[in-house]
Amino acid sequence: MNFRYDINGLRAIAVLAVVIFHFNPQWLPGGFAGVDVFFVISGFLMTSIIFNGVEKNTFNLFKFYNARANRIIPVLAAMSAVLLVFGWFYLLPTDYRDLGKQVEKSALFVSNLLFAKGGGYFDTSEHTKWLLHTWSLSVEWQFYIFFPIIIIALKRFLSFSNLKRVVLGLFLVSFIYCIYATYKDSKTAYFLLTSRAWEMLLGGLAFLYPWSLKNKSHQVITQCLGIILIIASYFLISKDTPWPGYMALIPVLGAYLIVVANYQNNFLINNPISNSIGKWSYSIYVWHWPLVVLGFYFAFENWWIYGIPLSILLGFLSYQFIEKINFPRYSSWKEIYKVKPFYIFLIILACGYAVKETDGMKFHYSKEIIVALDELKGTNPYECDSGHRNRDAEECKIGNQDNIKAIVIGDSHADSITTSVASAFDLNKEGIVSIVTASCPLLLNANVRDINNNDDCQNINKKRFQLIESQKYKNVPIILISRLPVYIEGQNDVERVKNEEKKALLYFSKNERLSKNDLYKLTSKDLTETLCRVSKHNPVYITYPVPEFSTNIPKTVAKNLFFNESIPTTMSYKEYLYRASKSRVLIADAAQSCDAKVLDPTTILCPQNECISIYKNRPIYRDADHLSEYGNKVLTPMFKNALNP
Repeated sequence: MNFRYDINGLRAIAVLAVVIFHFNPQWLPGGFAGVDVFFVISGFLMTSIIFNGVEKNTFNLFKFYNARANRIIPVLAAMSAVLLVFGWFYLLPTDYRDLGKQVEKSALFVSNLLFAKGGGYFDTSEHTKWLLHTWSLSVEWQFYIFFPIIIIALKRFLSFSNLKRVVLGLFLVSFIYCIYATYKDSKTAYFLLTSRAWEMLLGGLAFLYPWSLKNKSHQVITQCLGIILIIASYFLISKDTPWPGYMALIPVLGAYLIVVANYQNNFLINNPISNSIGKWSYSIYVWHWPLVVLGFYFAFENWWIYGIPLSILLGFLSYQFIEKINFPRYSSWKEIYKVKPFYIFLIILACGYAVKETDGMKFHYSKEIIVALDELKGTNPYECDSGHRNRDAEECKIGNQDNIKAIVIGDSHADSITTSVASAFDLNKEGIVSIVTASCPLLLNANVRDINNNDDCQNINKKRFQLIESQKYKNVPIILISRLPVYIEGQNDVERVKNEEKKALLYFSKNERLSKNDLYKLTSKDLTETLCRVSKHNPVYITYPVPEFSTNIPKTVAKNLFFNESIPTTMSYKEYLYRASKSRVLIADAAQSCDAKVLDPTTILCPQNECISIYKNRPIYRDADHLSEYGNKVLTPMFKNALNP
């Protein structure tokens, strides 16, 4: 096959879109679709290699894998090695451990399966995953493994024409599955080969069923239409578009049209700049994402100014000094010991595994840093919030189940404080019940969306009220705990604000454009109705919100120790009130109307008008706003005094 300048230019269009999107998504909201364009290109090129070899009976599976390894592994390994060295000096042990795990999985080309278990490609927390971008390399490698095996296996039974029809059938099956999987769970579908294979297979169909466009004007029109579709997709789609569903057809079809047009002289994609960027595209892609995470990790301002040109520079250097190394190709499995990238793979795999298994080489960090980061794991040991929604009101019983003295109901903040309530009692003789679900306060009519867009809190609360009004726990004190400010004010921690998740999470109707005043009025009405309804059968206590910080406290404390910095770990009581005062007023008014008692955690957490996040040199939060198991015990005297007067 002659060198395809159009495909090289298409690579440039794809990689620049991805880089721009990652550094500044506001500029190119659909730039992530550049990866879909890459998939079409890979499918076209790999299908051409496989079918040309199969047709001539010269295809060698080991040689094919060897060639792919020669191209992909050295750059990926170099980037992984640099990150592992960097991590030793600059990453906290928890982050270094996660990096080691990612290096291990990416070396095995299964990192897509690892990231499919996370919060989704566009979730802010993913911005701290240094090798998140390797999911696409894993998908491609998995395609390289299975596709030729399928073709070779079927070649024994099918003619060449029928083999082509098999590819068409696989394309249709994968595309239909993609639409279904995206509808069911787009966060998982985003990363999987089964929902991405159709993009590569369409590239393969471009080779197997070429268009005969002998007229130059038809070639130009087809190619320009493809360019328009790709560019349009970069602006028409966004992270809110379910992906890779049917909308992915826009950039994928655009790439397909450019490939089948086979026109080499369009200056838009065949010029000195696109030719160079296209040649460096793989290296640019591999190196750019760690630069994105670097800026995010250290909170560099306007990082794109430096990050984008640095990505291109590193791509150029990587291409010149790594990609251009001409590793020998071998034809027999018996010669695998001669394949140098195989040893590179083993070394990187071993290094990643070692970092992961030693908890991020934690032995080379100070004891104070380890103690601070241990609070990240300081969750309720009883696992009262199992994370399952659409269920009955689950009663998590702690202590003596025959002598229940208190019931805790609320969201994840209630879960984080549950054992503080339990500590107010002698659990050998007394017990408590915790009924908690993340992102679901006990609030009548509240339609709350959690981070996964679940909005079934109303149904959960109906089940909670059924339990309360069954009088199974009649006259047992009920303590309502929630993070009320987040539902009516929106997120406040730095990571989520960067991700523009500032909107309120609490809606009382299908109309999501409620004004703040209307929201306050509705919250006041429903909170009052809630407290009065509960107080008919039980004594009611409700807590004011705990102070919420803007950064992850254990990590902030560890960073201060590790880098000798002084990032604030306290806030003034005035700052606390700036966010929580409206919620406190709503709680106080509702409690007064329904004869409920208000408990104020700030009397303990904000001594001398300064809200603390550290007690006796140890963080009392496990993130920015949830008290840890160590920290919540600071509030035990408040509950003991209220419940055991």
